[in-house]
Amino acid sequence: MSASDISVETLSRPQTGLWRRPGFKRFRRHKLAVFGACSIALLTLACLFGPMLLPYSDTFIDIRQRFAPPLSGPHILGTDPLGRDLLARLLMAGRISLAVGFCAMIIAMAIGICIGLVAGFYEGVVGTALMRFVDAMLCFPSIFLLLAISALIQPSVPSIVLLIAMTSWMEVARVVEAQVRSLKTREFVQAAVSFGASHRRIMFRALLPNAIAPIMVAATLNVAHAILAESYISFLGYGIQPPTPSWGNMLESAQSYLTSAPWLAILPGAAITLAVTSFNFAGDGLRDTLDPRMDLS
Repeated sequence: MSASDISVETLSRPQTGLWRRPGFKRFRRHKLAVFGACSIALLTLACLFGPMLLPYSDTFIDIRQRFAPPLSGPHILGTDPLGRDLLARLLMAGRISLAVGFCAMIIAMAIGICIGLVAGFYEGVVGTALMRFVDAMLCFPSIFLLLAISALIQPSVPSIVLLIAMTSWMEVARVVEAQVRSLKTREFVQAAVSFGASHRRIMFRALLPNAIAPIMVAATLNVAHAILAESYISFLGYGIQPPTPSWGNMLESAQSYLTSAPWLAILPGAAITLAVTSFNFAGDGLRDTLDPRMDLS
């Protein structure tokens, strides 16, 4: 192992032991954050494995049970206008909505982290140009940009994921750029430079691990944003199209039955609210936990 390898890893290690910090005890004491994390875990497990345990599939049509209300028969949460089991459709829609949220978050984080690292590390002309591009992208209201582009493309799950990711990486880039600019002046980075470590090694082995706290918070909140964005565009008819279910297009389909069968809108609306609120609560808890300025007593 070269001297530069030893110096970067050794000097940056004290800064990266985030998971060992006693501040994580604060997360357990943050009741809303614990509720959010548990809700996310339960919701994810239910959407992954729940449909396999139900007696009805999301495509099974029981024409004699159309508009069955919740808790009134064999269908626990009732049925839709075609007689399909709402619980099965809600869980299958959750698979799609959560998959869109997580996949869009991963792509957005990858783009935002790379641009933020480069802009924060090089500053000067390169950093200024990149951040002005970020500012220009932020000038466009994301919901209108989403709707405008989604109206021009063929809607599908991959296209919606890419569309949401391409309109939600800018905040991540700004967070990472600010963190990198602050960390560049720290002693372990200066030591790594003096030992001759390459720019790529400094960025990805010294700077990025030490900026992980705000990145984790941004990633959690980004999932909530992606789920909400998918619901927006699907509700307005430009997102994921039936028969593929999502919470957003379930809401869109329920518009005509708000008075006669309100549970058709209440159930997917409650699922969206629970998912988005849980991710926001978990993000708030992570922010308090990973903030080194917080009192850990």
